[in-house]
Amino acid sequence: MVEKFKVDISKCIYCAGCVSVCPTAALTLNETRVYCDEGKCVACGVCEKACPVNAIRINKGGK
Repeated sequence: MVEKFKVDISKCIYCAGCVSVCPTAALTLNETRVYCDEGKCVACGVCEKACPVNAIRINKGGK
């Protein structure tokens, strides 16, 4: 299975912007990582656009 959601942890600043805009509540955050529930993720790209440091990549082919 192809991952829909990928976060570059070297860029992520843990601002939770992606979590707050996710329309399906697929994302959660702790102090060291953003987690994606791939079952809930629809690869819409809203989180990718909301990330101020471009740490998120969405694989739309992973639907």
